[in-house]
Amino acid sequence: MPSALLAALLLGTPAPMVLTAIDRPLLTWPDLTKRRRPDPDATIAYGPDQLQQADLWLPVGPGPHPVVLMVHGGCWQTKIADRRLMDWIAADLRSDGVAVWNIDYRGVDRAGGGYPGTFSDVAKAADALRTHAAAHRLDMRRVVAVGHSAGGHLALWLAGRRKLPATSPLHGSDPLPIAQVVSLGGLPDLEATATSPDNGCGTDVVARLVGSGRADPYADTSVPRLLPLGVPQHLVNGREDRIIPFRMATDYRARARAAGDRVTLHVPPRTGHVELIAPETAAWAQAKRLILKELRP
Repeated sequence: MPSALLAALLLGTPAPMVLTAIDRPLLTWPDLTKRRRPDPDATIAYGPDQLQQADLWLPVGPGPHPVVLMVHGGCWQTKIADRRLMDWIAADLRSDGVAVWNIDYRGVDRAGGGYPGTFSDVAKAADALRTHAAAHRLDMRRVVAVGHSAGGHLALWLAGRRKLPATSPLHGSDPLPIAQVVSLGGLPDLEATATSPDNGCGTDVVARLVGSGRADPYADTSVPRLLPLGVPQHLVNGREDRIIPFRMATDYRARARAAGDRVTLHVPPRTGHVELIAPETAAWAQAKRLILKELRP
């Protein structure tokens, strides 16, 4: 399934109806994006480009507020999605007393995106959270990273960033510590994605993301190359997901566990790709429980 199909779905073409055991159709992208959009409390730049921004969602009260670092998906392409796709679950977490740092970044289809730009944007956006923590009363002791689809890959990559080889242009001396990752229909293994034409992002986009001219373009870009990450990881995936093949979750879980990581796969019922970031669904309710359990031990 090429990324053009995912783009069409996001831009408003309804997906074919997929019935569940109780004959309830799965959500389409317009079911999410056509509803009233909530507003963040602030938008903060971490660089000069219009995509180098993060939205801050702040709960009511004096704080300090627990924090989720949120990363949107869209096949690593800005034309498919930006940070606004996560607005509804960001608002839902805010209503439960959790601050959300919802980041944007340049996709492979934007000047400066690809390698190393997409990765360096995500890293800079994450590290910028510390700069603004005191002013907004954020509790930085335990930050949970939450990513959807391609953002699941980037959220897991942020957790493993401290293990990047010193020779990599993405290496940093003091990356933001991540306490836990919740990946919602993620694509953590770029090598597997590049050889899986049945994934909704297609295969060509991976080459644009990891770049060329290096002996091993996956060494500092694909999450399995950084294992063990050393943090708990929760994978929330639906068997009915038409964008991300379910085996991508089970295969990654096996590799991460073999490396010594704590990885749990959660399979909510009647869950496609949209349900993972729609606040009224069982899938998001399960993901939110995992987030709150870590932030409110």
